[in-house]
Amino acid sequence: MKSDEKKQRVCPICRKSYTGIPAISRTDNSTEICSDCGTRQALESLGVTAEEQEKIIEIIHSHAE
Repeated sequence: MKSDEKKQRVCPICRKSYTGIPAISRTDNSTEICSDCGTRQALESLGVTAEEQEKIIEIIHSHAE
């Protein structure tokens, strides 16, 4: 694992701390964001409601451990 993947960051969208490889925001194609916010932006672009987005993220988290 690269040391950059262990780096503690704060997502500028949700303000939560995270580690790992950041996602790139779809709004400007340059801002590094957490993977959850990246997933939300991707799902939003597909027309998935905020409620469904949260359900999907919960499922992702439950299978990631």
